[in-house]
Amino acid sequence: MAQQILLFVDLGGVYVFAIEGALAAVSHRLDIFGVLVLSFATALGGGLFRDLLIGAIPPASISDFRFGVTAFAGGLTVFFLFAFVHAIPAPLLLVLDAAGLSLCAVAGAQKAQLYGINPFLSALLGGVTGVGGGTIRDVLLAQSPKVLHADVYAVAAIFGAAITIVAQKRGLRAGPAGLLGAVGCFSLRLVAAAHHWNLPKLA
Repeated sequence: MAQQILLFVDLGGVYVFAIEGALAAVSHRLDIFGVLVLSFATALGGGLFRDLLIGAIPPASISDFRFGVTAFAGGLTVFFLFAFVHAIPAPLLLVLDAAGLSLCAVAGAQKAQLYGINPFLSALLGGVTGVGGGTIRDVLLAQSPKVLHADVYAVAAIFGAAITIVAQKRGLRAGPAGLLGAVGCFSLRLVAAAHHWNLPKLA
């Protein structure tokens, strides 16, 4: 049951991030191949890196066709239904982004725990899962990765991952613990975006 919940959460985050990657590709006037490449990289980059670090070889994004299919489905959704997706209000896109971040961060932390990684590093790997794809997307587009300096984005992912791990250590099952962590990440991300919170930086 825990594995099924983890898979469902992981695929949900993959689809949301695939749409984000495709939208970025369209905004840079890439063709359908470029759209699919950015969809795949954005959706699966973080999970791919996480699996390599924890020794889950081959990575799920490669060995399980459902991940690739879900990522490409998100890209094709944007390409063929762009008028509909483009009409989605910016606040709703922010909510979807926060949802995708939450799902990926929780899934990343829980998978790290399944592979025996210690709690501290599991929380960091949850953060990597949440922001890794967006970082790769921005690098491919020759941009400074927004997820590393905008609106407490990466910190929200680590925060949600940490809540998940602490909840499981306190005896909660994977489902309720993941839900609690996702709510924490989701809430912090939206509040930070609404109030334009940022971490301190040197001038």
